[in-house]
Amino acid sequence: AVRIPSRLEFDVTLVNMAFLLRAQRASTALHKTAVRIPCRRLNIHEIDGQTLMKHYGIPIARGIRAMNPEEAADGAAVLGTSKVVLKAQVLAGGRGKGTFKNGFQGGVHVVDNNPKTVEEIAGKMLGQQLVTKQTGEEGIPCNMLQVVEGLQVESEYYFAILMDRATMGPCVVASKFGGMDIEGVAAKDPSAIIKTPVDIADGFSAEQAMDIATKIGIPDKYKESATQQMQQLYNLFIDHDCTQIEINPLAITKDDRVICLDAKLNFDDNAEFRQSKVFGLRDVTQENPADVEAAKYDLNYINLDGTIGCLVNGAGLAMATMDIIQLYGGSPANFLDVGGSATAQQVTAAFKLITKDPNVSCILVNIFGGIMRCDVIAEGIVQATSELHLEVPVVVRLQGTNREEAKAIIKNSGLPILSGDELDDTASKAVDVSKIVEIARKAGLKVELADKEAPSGNPLFSI
Repeated sequence: AVRIPSRLEFDVTLVNMAFLLRAQRASTALHKTAVRIPCRRLNIHEIDGQTLMKHYGIPIARGIRAMNPEEAADGAAVLGTSKVVLKAQVLAGGRGKGTFKNGFQGGVHVVDNNPKTVEEIAGKMLGQQLVTKQTGEEGIPCNMLQVVEGLQVESEYYFAILMDRATMGPCVVASKFGGMDIEGVAAKDPSAIIKTPVDIADGFSAEQAMDIATKIGIPDKYKESATQQMQQLYNLFIDHDCTQIEINPLAITKDDRVICLDAKLNFDDNAEFRQSKVFGLRDVTQENPADVEAAKYDLNYINLDGTIGCLVNGAGLAMATMDIIQLYGGSPANFLDVGGSATAQQVTAAFKLITKDPNVSCILVNIFGGIMRCDVIAEGIVQATSELHLEVPVVVRLQGTNREEAKAIIKNSGLPILSGDELDDTASKAVDVSKIVEIARKAGLKVELADKEAPSGNPLFSI
């Protein structure tokens, strides 16, 4: 006797296949598209990170926040050193080698401490988009500077703590080569990178810190100070649910101080409920507006450069949906996972996000109702289609809990929404519709779905 798999088993298998595809080729769609992928972590400005470090007694260079050139000059005067460093406060790496959209080179400048010079340089940085290797061509706005005292540095080291998936806990990463691109160092000489896994139950011991200080070549007379700072940084890491603390460089100055001259701190988004003060430091001007909007409604959203907008529940099914779109000759415009408990309001918000992309020529909704009820999604689709006066066709596949009720809601809405039962057919239909819309757009025509139905029961096109 041959047992025929149920539709539930088929969909679960499809999800598992998606993860296998993802492991084998990291998804065709994502690999062929250059995108900025949002991570599940909070990133705060260097000056805010150093303020947290100061509370732990960790030595930092004196610095002042400046929102305009005049404040930068006033801050430099307060510091009183012969040189000051102007640092663009942007949430991206590689700022020192970045370029502002106005052509001004570099997001970090050491300048003479006189009002005219400081104001002139600050004026070229503030209010400009800084483009670095991590920002993409659009860059990130520089709305704030940190004016830091100029110090004479004797030697520089690299020190970081991060959450390591391989060891399933904190890992300390250090190197004798500080003040430079650590990725470049690792690529050129992997042996220059020292990695020390930390048992989160036992903590980061003084012996471990001393061993690291010795391995990266910190002179004996500075080791005690350096190890104390390393341990305090670890305490900060644990206390504030960090995913990363990076100090580059950890420096020894010519006046015999061990000091942290830079700071990059990231925090686990899942800890927001107990780290409200830290999350209050979030600067949304540094983030993709679409990511910020998606976060308001607890949507997992990644913008791509295709033409078919996707609204799916579950990361695995979303990956499978993007792959099957690619299989039939289309290209996904986004990754959008509404999760397992979406509301009609979230669905409407998701449609708004998708339709903000002018390249979208069709929206494919693919929902498997396990925990999620299909009728709730259907209500959201009808609400969104009515409220937003969509100008692109919508193709819907709903399977699982309350499927029949959902199909009735869509049919009785009177709205021109295409539907399908099988993923293959639905994805193929979405690709075909998308191509029709693209052809019409190139010809300067507008495609609409007519109220009249074809013999198949689906709405007809009108051009």
